[in-house]
Amino acid sequence: MSTLTPASSGPPVRSAPPGSAASVRGTPLMAVRELRGLLTNYCRTWRGSIISSVLAPLLSLVALGMSLGKIVDAGPGAHSFGTVDGEPVSYLLFLAPALLANTAMQTAIGESTYPVMSSMKWQKTFHASIASPLGSFDVFVGRLLFVGFRVLMNCAIFLAVMALFGAVHAAGPGGLGPVLAVPAAALTGLAFAAPVIAWAVTQDRDTGFSVVFRFVMIPLFLFSGTFFPVTQLPAAIRPLAYATPLWHGVDLCRGLALGTASAGSVLLHLAYLFAVIGAGLWYGAHTFRRRLNP
Repeated sequence: MSTLTPASSGPPVRSAPPGSAASVRGTPLMAVRELRGLLTNYCRTWRGSIISSVLAPLLSLVALGMSLGKIVDAGPGAHSFGTVDGEPVSYLLFLAPALLANTAMQTAIGESTYPVMSSMKWQKTFHASIASPLGSFDVFVGRLLFVGFRVLMNCAIFLAVMALFGAVHAAGPGGLGPVLAVPAAALTGLAFAAPVIAWAVTQDRDTGFSVVFRFVMIPLFLFSGTFFPVTQLPAAIRPLAYATPLWHGVDLCRGLALGTASAGSVLLHLAYLFAVIGAGLWYGAHTFRRRLNP
């Protein structure tokens, strides 16, 4: 006796066999494939970026750390940056780890704005990725990983330049405090990259990027404890500074580089930065899905 089955309006839908590319969409493996494609493309253009990655810390440390630092260290505020091993912290040692965190922020925002719009609107590389077994979240996470790689590379170069200028203090376990500041700075960069990438993919014009550069990045650079302790800000403004990812990154990098960070403060900063990254991942999952899977 035969059973009637409802007629299908189209070809039968077959599930992807286990282990195939389609069956692992949305997994870290697919995001790594997107990252690999971006790294392959970057291998063709890395020389130009290396020049700017070296010049930026070089000029910053010469102009601000050494030239301005001599004036600050000779003035009445010379001993206002704390002490390490019983010795007062020079302005160069105070400033350099903060500039490391700022380098992470600036690299992250730069790599998360125009390149994202280019991939979405002009080059259409996001659409090409979606035509493969990659999902929208894979494309987002792959881009975020690539930005993290760029941030980590620039921060490592910055640390090398810091060492050349004597702006590195052997602090922390095994004297590796300054080295630990590099991944801390990279984490700070990811805290900016995740929400900015998620927002940038929704933009059809680049006018919003100028707003971010002028009214977000520059104020954070000036008022997040880079050049002076946040405690010197007016009391009404301090909570705003404490709420920014950059202040957490600056304080974490400075504490690790100078060996003054406590376990509690490190955990607090890490928890905050991971929370911001998590929020950015959630936001990006929605924006990339809306833009790439309408």
